[in-house]
Amino acid sequence: MSVKDMLLALCVVVAWGVNFVVIKLGLQGMPPFLLAGLRFTLVAFPAIFFVRRPPIPLHWLVVYGMTISFGQFAFLFLAIKLGMPAGLASLVLQAQAFFTLLLGALLLAEKLRWNHIVGIIIATLGMFMLATAGMEGQTSAGITLTTMMLTLSAALSWGLGNITNKIIMRNRSVPIMSLVVWSALVPVIPFFACSLLFDGEAAIVNSLLHIGLQTVLALIYLAFVATIVGYAIWGNLLSRYETWRIAPLSLLVPVVGIITAALVLDERLSGQQMLGAVVIILGLLVNVFGGVLGQRLAMRTQL
Repeated sequence: MSVKDMLLALCVVVAWGVNFVVIKLGLQGMPPFLLAGLRFTLVAFPAIFFVRRPPIPLHWLVVYGMTISFGQFAFLFLAIKLGMPAGLASLVLQAQAFFTLLLGALLLAEKLRWNHIVGIIIATLGMFMLATAGMEGQTSAGITLTTMMLTLSAALSWGLGNITNKIIMRNRSVPIMSLVVWSALVPVIPFFACSLLFDGEAAIVNSLLHIGLQTVLALIYLAFVATIVGYAIWGNLLSRYETWRIAPLSLLVPVVGIITAALVLDERLSGQQMLGAVVIILGLLVNVFGGVLGQRLAMRTQL
């Protein structure tokens, strides 16, 4: 990979890590479902007029949008609004990798390898350590069972979206930006409906009439930087390089998220949470690199 492309990939990783802090800041001035609805409205418009509709059946577009967009961000935004620390949210959400593996084995009959199983066990231990630990720092409400389960539900929705994407891509090649932009239409009405149902008309009107610069900048970042620009660059890199060169870089997203949350939001990890975070990252590393390392060790043993 060229130095230029490596820097581009790292820029996307940083943008996605910072994304969680921006969500936290955006939620300070707007209810979660309304913020999410406006985000996906900005992702879809005006880009939809310049990006061709993906050549897939409508029902798959709806399923993809309802899982990876509505489900993931409804749970994530609500979790962060209820006090889930932004840095740890970026880490716990990476459980999507394990949900994707388990769902792939269950729904697509994909084979689970030893490194997948070991990685899942290690990461589950780390999740348990996080769930049973307290949170230090003045700006954090801490992890509760509710916020932990909401974030894991977001990860499960992401995993379902990944499986849907695999099914979509089985017999056709679909440009990633086409899928991102057009699927962004799907959750808009559900998000606004949820906001109306749970927040009420008065809260929506008040949020829109008194929207602050911080919320506006958060929406611009979430829609254009983290979504449109981020996925455009990532998709371009995936189209030109092998997946194994690009995908592991996403492991840096929670690292960026935790560091940024500490710097911007003054989130401080307790000793147990720090250990839990390290254990989860170890589980992710075993999942991604364990198979390759195992093969190399086996080859050396044979020699």
